[in-house]
Amino acid sequence: MRVFLIAGEASGDALGAALMAGLKTLAPGIAFEGIGGPLMEAEGLQSRFPMEELSVMGLMEVLPKYRHLKRRIAETAEAVVAGKPDALVTIDSPDFGLRVARAARAGLAGLRTIHYVAPSVWAWRPGRAVKMAEVIDHVLALLPFEPPYMTAAGMTCDFVGHPVTTVPLATTAEAAAFRARHGIAPDAPLVLCLPGSRRGEVARLGPRFGAALDLIARDLPGLAVVIPTVRGVAGQVREMAAGWSTRPVVVDSAEKAAAFAAADAALAASGTVSLELAANAVPMVIGYDFNPLTRFILRRIVRHDTVTLVNLVSGTRAVPEFLGEVCQPAPLAAAVLRLLRDPAARAAQEDAMALSMDRLGRGGEAPGLRAARSVLAAIARG
Repeated sequence: MRVFLIAGEASGDALGAALMAGLKTLAPGIAFEGIGGPLMEAEGLQSRFPMEELSVMGLMEVLPKYRHLKRRIAETAEAVVAGKPDALVTIDSPDFGLRVARAARAGLAGLRTIHYVAPSVWAWRPGRAVKMAEVIDHVLALLPFEPPYMTAAGMTCDFVGHPVTTVPLATTAEAAAFRARHGIAPDAPLVLCLPGSRRGEVARLGPRFGAALDLIARDLPGLAVVIPTVRGVAGQVREMAAGWSTRPVVVDSAEKAAAFAAADAALAASGTVSLELAANAVPMVIGYDFNPLTRFILRRIVRHDTVTLVNLVSGTRAVPEFLGEVCQPAPLAAAVLRLLRDPAARAAQEDAMALSMDRLGRGGEAPGLRAARSVLAAIARG
């Protein structure tokens, strides 16, 4: 059996790696081809080109790279057709993956197509599910309320749980060792800064987050700031953070779990990282912004009053978020300071985070294994 996988960013790489591990357990001898990052490569994938080429988001971010991405779509579709896999699995990054699926199906009749991570049609652009159904047969959903939206559009869909519920957490001893290793006092307030995994996000949010942390440090002497980062933006993050007065510690994925366990609060970009923070019970403030044109368009099509996954899954609004024009240093700093000082605000988040993890499948079968079962069943249906 052969499966072609496509992931375009760090969160997709994690999903793909867990899926690959599950497929290897259930279908020994399975072969993989496609595009992925370091985690998928560790599971045996030889990425056709660096996954980071696809880590762009927003209209103005994509336009300068349009011709290059178009070439990558064509060559990836050609590889799918040539390889004749039992299934094509596109993981998140729909702007790239679904275009590849459309082109590949045109060249390979009967290709089974699966998309991992349902589009957020409950939040904006409900017509996307119908359009996706033109090229996708089956969907693996991370959120428990998503399958009805997908089946209504004409695709089969399984809720497979979220891998964040199975990520190993660092111990108290490991958290203490992390602080000691980086010269952070045991009682010093430690705030995580997570400005995103895409270069555009880091460029747009990093300066605002840095300025917010400077404001927090004025009120909290001894503040420690840690920035966990990923391969594709590590150099950019280090260069940016070197100019901050808080002198943040920048760590890679090897120290991420310990950093989360050591933290008192986090200032983070919107996205999957909010669930990672929830899994580690780290209270958070969310900030996000696009360029002005993308912001203008989204303001007219977004259907929800929150974009933070913890809020959506828990059905609460416990996590404060600052989007668009209000994503500015002063309100971000005030919200983080409140989390550090107000036990009631922290308790509300802790309850919402615990509820989110339970609803995402904590304690059940590993999502990667559930996803693998769903993929194999979809292939068997033919």
